[in-house]
Amino acid sequence: MDRPLLEVNKLSKHFGGVQALDGLDLTVARNSILGLIGPNGSGKTTFFNVVTGIYPASSGRVIFDGQDITNLAPQKVYRAGVARTFQRSRLLLPLSILDNIALGDHSRLNHGLVFNLLKRRALAAQLADCRQKAGDLLGIFDPDLAGRLAEPVASLPMISRRRIEICRALISGPKLLLLDEPSAGMTHEETFRLVDDILAVKQRLKDLTIIIIEHEMSVMERSTDHCAVLNFGTKICEGAYAQVAADPQVQEAYLGVD
Repeated sequence: MDRPLLEVNKLSKHFGGVQALDGLDLTVARNSILGLIGPNGSGKTTFFNVVTGIYPASSGRVIFDGQDITNLAPQKVYRAGVARTFQRSRLLLPLSILDNIALGDHSRLNHGLVFNLLKRRALAAQLADCRQKAGDLLGIFDPDLAGRLAEPVASLPMISRRRIEICRALISGPKLLLLDEPSAGMTHEETFRLVDDILAVKQRLKDLTIIIIEHEMSVMERSTDHCAVLNFGTKICEGAYAQVAADPQVQEAYLGVD
């Protein structure tokens, strides 16, 4: 299918007098990894928040897999096949690895009182299926973690926590995964390993499309098929990583001018 998975047309978002997104046009090809680059305040996370329904768009359209999802509630965007992580960790540290990942599959789990109290065999089967899916996903990242599903997340290093957050987003089987600065808080070595993880996930899950927001340019260089650069809510450059990294507008946006 040649139709893009995500099409953003003239998307704008303002907060009072602040124009966070300004007529943004962006197309994301299916089964690709797009890098979203830009200095702080350029509109990258706002873009994620508008696409996922956390913020309503001021104007413009978001078309996902042929469906207009502009201003849909986050739950409906999630059910359509869009999942995400956040720059700041949102794991529940006292809970187990399995509990945290299972939260990402909440729409498929039966939460009814009768089901949980009386249909014990069905409940056990549901939990076993969730455990299997969580273990399979973690196995792509770290086989050791897959065998430690009952451990609390609080005991784990940052790279393991990031892996768990990505697995929590993936367990629902999304078509589009949005990663908001997945390397935040990690060392250079951990970042390198996480990129390997992302590439392994992409190779395993053939129908997955990924958009990554990152300030760590080594992540963009190694992982992306295509990059788009935002500044003051507008797209100033687009192309392969080497192309955008050499663009004078991009260098000016990051480094300023004399």
